[in-house]
Amino acid sequence: MSIVDPRSGAPLTPPQDTPSPSQEAAPGDEQLIIDVDRNNIQQLLEFSMQVPVLLDCWAPWCQPCKALMPILEKLTREYRGTFILAKLNIEENQEIAAQLGVRSVPDVKLISQGGLVDHFQGALPEKEIREWLARYFPAPEDAPASPEEQAAEALAQGDATTAREIYEQLVQQSPENYPFQVELARALVAEGRSEEAIALLDNLPPEERDAASARGVRASIEFREEAPSDDGLAALAGRDDSEANYQRALRQVADGDYAAGLEGLLEVMRKDRSYGDDAARKTLLRVFDALGADHPLTVTYRRRLFTLLY
Repeated sequence: MSIVDPRSGAPLTPPQDTPSPSQEAAPGDEQLIIDVDRNNIQQLLEFSMQVPVLLDCWAPWCQPCKALMPILEKLTREYRGTFILAKLNIEENQEIAAQLGVRSVPDVKLISQGGLVDHFQGALPEKEIREWLARYFPAPEDAPASPEEQAAEALAQGDATTAREIYEQLVQQSPENYPFQVELARALVAEGRSEEAIALLDNLPPEERDAASARGVRASIEFREEAPSDDGLAALAGRDDSEANYQRALRQVADGDYAAGLEGLLEVMRKDRSYGDDAARKTLLRVFDALGADHPLTVTYRRRLFTLLY
């Protein structure tokens, strides 16, 4: 095995009397992604004297580990030899895990010059991992947009078909990365294929099925069913009563324009609290649940709702 030194471009060759690390990666990645165990842990530390090592401590039973690993592998390829990724199965290497102080997984450790530089725990989103890596490494030049970034951009631009096709590929490549399945469901909804989206969400594990992101997709389906059609919206033109304003706000929420929809619902509530048996407030709470408690719009409009009520 050889690993490329990012400074000189020259290969780094392990000592001849040391076993080479096992390799389990896509073609062309064997210089960057390795498996580590008791047979090559010492060699890994020797490599870290020349090239930093990202040590991913994982376990077969850990679902977050399975979601995180494809992200780490992708970033390792993107950084093109700035560091290598070593994967440690703690179930098969409990003694090493204990020596490294691994208490929960996933646990990702940055090792350089034979010592621990930093670590993070949990399946962080890709954006946060990039920010973490940026503390120690320059960003890779001309890095292409990731498939999930391309899909999100396509969906934002109204190209639901392209987004759905990309997410289908991502799900096929990483079937246990459940956020990809949720986003695939979101793209299906945007294509008008709500029944397929619901079936996909129903097959998720309970903890994923009940998470905020999945609830948000379900809520978008419900809002689409409740919101007026284009013809119904046109029939409301020129009207400024509570019913018309509520229906417009509902349509904005269904279309994903949450800020405008929340503003409209709050205005209906301010002018006519009794409308529809307090429908505006109830719908506001549903949107908060769909967006998640930490979403900036939830935080802002929950505060405004509280002020209006009290």
